[in-house]
Amino acid sequence: MPTVLTEAKVADYERDGFLVIPDAISPEDIAELQEVTNEFVERSRSVTEHDDVFDLEPAHTAEQPLLRRVKTPEKWHPTYARMVRHPKILSVLEDLWGTGIRYQSSKLNMKVAGYGSSLEWHQDWAFYPHTNEDLAVVGIMIDDIGEDNGAMMIVPGSHRGPIEDHSYDGIFSGGIDPQKSTADFSKAISVCGQAGSISIHHVRAIHGGPANRSGRDRRYFLLQYRAADTWPLMETVDWQEWRANLLTGNETWTPRMEALPVRLPLPEPTHGGSIYENQRNLKSRYFQDAVS
Repeated sequence: MPTVLTEAKVADYERDGFLVIPDAISPEDIAELQEVTNEFVERSRSVTEHDDVFDLEPAHTAEQPLLRRVKTPEKWHPTYARMVRHPKILSVLEDLWGTGIRYQSSKLNMKVAGYGSSLEWHQDWAFYPHTNEDLAVVGIMIDDIGEDNGAMMIVPGSHRGPIEDHSYDGIFSGGIDPQKSTADFSKAISVCGQAGSISIHHVRAIHGGPANRSGRDRRYFLLQYRAADTWPLMETVDWQEWRANLLTGNETWTPRMEALPVRLPLPEPTHGGSIYENQRNLKSRYFQDAVS
């Protein structure tokens, strides 16, 4: 695939743990993603509790649908599925890793205007440690995202720091206690861009985000990828699915091993399901809760 990132951009990613690339997704594709996402919001009116597709805000009603997340959206609509193999996304990841790319999973996180919930600081690595750290999340900005409508925030350079404790009272809770963390959250940067931009953040980067108190929705399609020779430490591999998710490069039966800090996400969260549910256990919070 053609090179997308300059050496300077690769260096920026290695230093900061994230990048933003403007105009990566065409206006036509963004318009289609917006239309399909609107359809899912309408469908959520008939849902009263979390299910395999929808994760709902606590105040969700049929009259005022407050959809927090569409789970694994590529399973439910071909428009989302097509983004998984977007050539620019795959080229960017190959530029960063120099290896084949395997798809992992996705979610569409939504912060409804004037309500969308905050998400406490966390590292993705805490949820799914692997044999090496060539994993990243690519975020497609379906809407314009700014500091006013709940942009994701990242602590630059935190991907080179420790793996923080994501537990509370000894139970994995999917979030970092800001009073116990060694991270300097005052240095966090908002990941902003116009619709059609993509972000890439490292699996160990500390990130989170405030509630959306603006008058604009913030819809963010997050796609998780790993290098072809990156194998999970805890996930049970379905061989047919594993092979099908290899998007570029050659299959390998030899995981690439690196000496990395690991905390296993155990014991399992009291509140299962999405990260929003996991974080219900947290008593010490950095971001204020959303209010309607």
